[in-house]
Parts: sequence; C-alpha cells; structure tokens
Amino acid sequence: MSYTTFIQPKEALENLQDPNFLFVDCSYSLADKKWGVEEYKKAHIPGAVYADLHYDLSGEIIAGKTSRHPLPRKEALVKTLSKLGIDENVQVVVYDATAGFMAAARMWWLLRWAGHEKVAVLNGGKAVWAAAGYPLTGDIMPLQPKQFVGNFNDSMLASVSEVMASIEAGNTCLIDSRTADRYAGQNETIDPVAGHIPTAISKPFNAQIGAEGVAAPAVYKDHFKEEFAKGDVVFYCGSGVTAAYNVLLSVYAGYPFPKLYAGSWSEWITDPARPVA
Repeated sequence: MSYTTFIQPKEALENLQDPNFLFVDCSYSLADKKWGVEEYKKAHIPGAVYADLHYDLSGEIIAGKTSRHPLPRKEALVKTLSKLGIDENVQVVVYDATAGFMAAARMWWLLRWAGHEKVAVLNGGKAVWAAAGYPLTGDIMPLQPKQFVGNFNDSMLASVSEVMASIEAGNTCLIDSRTADRYAGQNETIDPVAGHIPTAISKPFNAQIGAEGVAAPAVYKDHFKEEFAKGDVVFYCGSGVTAAYNVLLSVYAGYPFPKLYAGSWSEWITDPARPVA
C-alpha cells in the first residue's frame, strides 16, 4: 500500500522499520531560520532525515523579482532528493513541528511536482506523534543517497501571466491561503505591501486543522465545495509554502489536483503595476 496524501501516526509507526519508508523532518520557523534544524537535532522520529525550507526546499531569492521562498531549480531539487535517499521505490513520510504546513506540505508538493506520488504528510505532525507516546530521538543517522529521477509536471503551476489573465477573464477561482487578517490587509508583518490579489477569496490554510490534525476527507470535500464548483482552482499564499497545505487538503478531499501560484503574494507585489485589492 502506498500513501499519497496523509498517513496516520499509527500507520507510520507500523512502518518505522520498513527500509522502503523514509521519514523526512521539515520543521521550520519563519522567525528563525536555524530553529528547524536545531529542533530536529533535539528530537525527531528515529531514522528521519532533515530537509530545510530555506536551503533545501527553496531556490535563490532575487530581490525585487522572486518570492521569499521561490521554487528550487529542478536540477537542484533532484540533487537534494537523491541526497536524502529517495528513489522511485521509496515511500516518503514528511512531517514538521506543526500539522504539516511549515513545511512538510511544501516538500509533499515538490515531490508530486517532480513526479513522485508515494509521499504523505504525517497527520498531526510531531506533536501528535509525541502525544501518542511514539519514539523520538536525538540520534542522527548518516544519509543513504539514492538516484532520484525527476518527471516534472509543470501543469501543476500557475504563472503570473495566468493569474493576471484569470483576473480579467473571471474564469478561475483564485484562493488566498493566508490568514484572514493578512488577506484583508491587516496585521501585515511579513511582506512590505498589504492586501490580496483582486478577485481572490479567503480560505486560510489553518481553518480546518484540529488538535489531532485533519479530519475525514468529507470535511474538506464540503470545505472546498463552492470553490471547485466554479471550475479551475489556483491557490496562493505569502510565498507558496502554506498554500501547499490547502492543495494537499483539496487532493485529500478527492478534488482534481489544483494549481499553485508558487510565487504567491511576495512575488506578486514585486511589480507595482500588478493590481492589489
């Protein structure tokens, strides 16, 4: 059996010793770039490797052009995935210190983009794993590299020009995944411009996360019902990270794989000619 959206902690525990399973810790804090790796060093799922949002799961930041977390170049991502020990036979389980939105869902999305379907986010993340009494360790095992072969699907991406065209045509449901206050242009503490992309609706990434993680798929089927009824769906957030969690939830719910505007708000506002609401 392969897991392609979420995996429950009990299921993950049962496969902890399976050599074809690889656990990847993606814990990260926007406020402190060093926090994630230090948290991993203190306590992680036994055998897990670490993938850093800034250094492993993002590309080069170009001031005034890219987002805060641009997608890595394809060749760089293939190199990273190979280094971590992923090939076509590996079932990847990604998790972080949150319910998966910082930044396990980002790695889930990157692997799906690269053509690897056997990847799932640990439901509830490290906190739920620990609360269940499952093992954590500070021991770091050496990496066991494999050869990852990418088969990238760029149809999963929405470009700036596509988003602009959708605003004018009104034929796409554009969803802002940031918290409601940032969507409304209030309490903007991360990006230099407040507001949202015109026509976008607010659907915060954390609106349907409980203490135990995600609920049954039917909950999210209903959560996104109106949006997917409108046709094509494009998710974005601040820099393309938490929007990946909404993409994951919608796929988990059974909807067609939606597009991600990976550059998101922090890329959108680099050009003052682009409209802001």
